[in-house]
Amino acid sequence: MPGMQAVIVAGGLGSRLRPLTDRRPKHVLPIAGQPLLAHQLRRLAAAGVQHVVLATSYRAAELRSQLGDGGQYGLRLSYAHEPTPLGTGGAVRHALAELHGDGDDPVIVLNGDQLSDHDLRGQVDQLDDVGVDVSLHIVVVADPRAYGCVPTDPDGRVTAFREKSPDPVSRQINAGSYVFRRRVLADIPTGVEVSLEHETFPRLLRAGRRLVGFRDDGYWLDVGTPDALVRASRDAVRGLLHSPAMPGPPGERLLDHTAEVHPGARIVGGAAIGPGVVVGDGAFVDGSVLMASSVVRPGATVVASVLGPGAEVGSHTVVQSSVLGDGAVVGARCELSGGIRIGCDVHIPDAGLRVSAP
Repeated sequence: MPGMQAVIVAGGLGSRLRPLTDRRPKHVLPIAGQPLLAHQLRRLAAAGVQHVVLATSYRAAELRSQLGDGGQYGLRLSYAHEPTPLGTGGAVRHALAELHGDGDDPVIVLNGDQLSDHDLRGQVDQLDDVGVDVSLHIVVVADPRAYGCVPTDPDGRVTAFREKSPDPVSRQINAGSYVFRRRVLADIPTGVEVSLEHETFPRLLRAGRRLVGFRDDGYWLDVGTPDALVRASRDAVRGLLHSPAMPGPPGERLLDHTAEVHPGARIVGGAAIGPGVVVGDGAFVDGSVLMASSVVRPGATVVASVLGPGAEVGSHTVVQSSVLGDGAVVGARCELSGGIRIGCDVHIPDAGLRVSAP
């Protein structure tokens, strides 16, 4: 697919991931030691994409600083910054100015906070059918109540977009990966806030345009919360998410070569240990994400949690299913479990906190 192009919508604030996003965009949070967007960029390059435009807003300069010109991912990366957020549709329309091509050329559009290993080339090939305007990646979930539903007819044509409902009409949901004909994107209004999901797709259906579902039951995850971030990283380390961004074979742990892990420590469950991290004697780390220069003191336990850069867990402290922001310090003999979030630079003294959320 020579000359294939793509847009990644990467402008969100990441509010549900705070405090991890207080000082960085969510799209560079580490998934198995790589920025979240690195997994998408590598997948796009593997599918034959040569040029990707990042539609940015929040902390756009940091995205550019970390991801550069895309050469390390095997493609060319450019940026379309929105001074005022324009929604998913408005962001893609704004980014269109960075792309070239004819009206029938395919343009891949990805939501920047979702991970998938579905057959991207197969989805692009759906536009070879005469009359297809848009292909949408669709997944089936056990409980679709938290998502908008996308029912299709027996031929795979999308028939409706249904809002979240306690009684969903289908278990099929929109997975946030699309292939548009360029001319369809060009019809989106410019310079105004537009939602692909709530405005563009329903408008296209009303106009009789042909939208088709591309169902693929491979790995898919919306990385919108700390729990999902932990799960995505763990799954990538253990090989449940097949990502070309992974540096080596799957395993029970991923250690940066600059990390200092005491021989008496145990690291299991797909834990990812970042650069400059220190893990002390007798510490136990299970399925967690330890970002750069964080510290786990001797005898501490960290399970299914995220430690921001420079965060510290004191000796014999237990942190389970919780988050420590940048530079946060939890002293010795504390206990946090059940979704507790400690803000950036907060210091908790020894034996100063024992809390478990319901």
